[in-house]
Amino acid sequence: MPDSTSVAAERADYYAAIKPQSMTPLWEVMAGLVTPEPSSTTQAAHWSFAACRPHVLASGELITAEEAERRVLVLENPGLEGQSQITTSLYTGLQLVLPGEVAAAHRHAATALRFLIEGEGGYTTVAGERVAMHPGDFVITPTWGWHDHGNGGNEPVIWLDGLDIPIVKLFDASFAERSAEAAREPTERPGAAQARYANGMLPDTAPAAKTSPVFHYPFDRSKAAVGAAEADACHGQRLRYVNPVTGEHAMPTMAAYLSRFDAGFETQAYRATDATVFCVAEGTGESQIGDQVFHWAQGDVFVAPSWTWRKHRADKDAVLFSFSDRGIQEKLDLWREDRGNQA
Repeated sequence: MPDSTSVAAERADYYAAIKPQSMTPLWEVMAGLVTPEPSSTTQAAHWSFAACRPHVLASGELITAEEAERRVLVLENPGLEGQSQITTSLYTGLQLVLPGEVAAAHRHAATALRFLIEGEGGYTTVAGERVAMHPGDFVITPTWGWHDHGNGGNEPVIWLDGLDIPIVKLFDASFAERSAEAAREPTERPGAAQARYANGMLPDTAPAAKTSPVFHYPFDRSKAAVGAAEADACHGQRLRYVNPVTGEHAMPTMAAYLSRFDAGFETQAYRATDATVFCVAEGTGESQIGDQVFHWAQGDVFVAPSWTWRKHRADKDAVLFSFSDRGIQEKLDLWREDRGNQA
């Protein structure tokens, strides 16, 4: 029987011989490809808005919205350095629009979401309708939809951007185009989408769009709805943003939620395959993600990696916005959750 040294040498020669044919032996890499449980380079991480805000505002003195096209500081996961990703499937950043500025109209294959953190006077134009944005509002930009942003107020506006850019890149399906117009003229009256689709009624000609035609979910309405929801042991009072035409997630690739916790409420341990980004809309508290504890306040952003245990506790009444790639995971029959000691 050949000794281990000669076997290793023979195999090394074989691997060298097949390399010019762009082949590699599966048995050498299978353990890393097909893992018993999710194994991700995404790390639990936390961005304090109080610490990030001065840098976001300073970017307004460094570069104009016109030069930057989108003046955004990317929230880059420490486990994905240099990749402009907060998880392996999602992009997130903090965008600044100063008073009087316009972020020029463009469109792209990636679906985008906005969650306003600070400031009044901001607006965005989606599907021909110009929408005024207020803190806590959730806004969707559908794939390949023209959109511009602006600030008609007297104070800086900062919001959270979330896009499925890494998913689009995975499929090599990225397209982008800039409009010849800095701001596209609205073709719909204000509130048109809300009137058509957000009142428990639908027009007979409701489009079978995969992205919600509402595209703007005001915080006051969403918060009131969540406040009336039954509390869940793992999620508190939580509701998902939906496409009212289909009842599915508001976006085809991403799922978005709003959760509320009474002061002192602590969730039970929970994990799922969708790495999740959280943004604090109101209140203070802490979250344990794996073996790390993050203390959070309004505007903070933190991320829970795939299949990592997490728990939340509110010090004061709190509201959390969250989003993940659960939308596409469910469509591919990949999503799985573990509710700990819950039946």
